[in-house]
Amino acid sequence: MWKEYNNKLKKEFQFKDFIEAASFITKVSIISEKYNHHPEIYNVYNKVEISLCTHDQGSVITKKDHDLARKIDDLL
Repeated sequence: MWKEYNNKLKKEFQFKDFIEAASFITKVSIISEKYNHHPEIYNVYNKVEISLCTHDQGSVITKKDHDLARKIDDLL
């Protein structure tokens, strides 16, 4: 579940290993580029944390963030 924290939508994902985590990051990157909306991504081994906010709107959560969050969830 995505949580709102500090004007960002955040979610942590956990995978079997680093390769699965890295593969997920690659898929997120492709979607993000397609929609020209780029998340903050933090990865340690099998965990990936994603934060979304719309920087050009004052670094707040917008519909654009919720839309990308749904598309990211659809990857799973």
